Amino acid sequence: MTERLRLTAGFAVPTLRAMEAQFTSDQEALVRQAIESGRLRREEDALKEAFSLCEERERSRAEILAAVDEAEASLSRGEGRIVTRESMRELAEQVKRRGRARLAAEQQTPR
Repeated sequence: MTERLRLTAGFAVPTLRAMEAQFTSDQEALVRQAIESGRLRREEDALKEAFSLCEERERSRAEILAAVDEAEASLSRGEGRIVTRESMRELAEQVKRRGRARLAAEQQTPR
């Protein structure tokens, strides 16, 4: 890894690190195609896009893990309910009853 330095108030401050990346032949072809089509200008743009997608995926993963932690904490506090086949059947029946009642009410209301 190569590191470039910038002088700031007499101190050397690292600003950019250069890294080598090895692509598979399929990845190289994909990058070349993106450059030739004008979607990307340089190989570096492909890496930036890849890192952006990776960051987005990691943020989503962290959000999901936080939601799971919150759900587990909620269950530990006795909030929420355990989902079973029977509870799902009961919920489906409740939804059907409410839907049928709403439909019946709409059919009785003159337009």
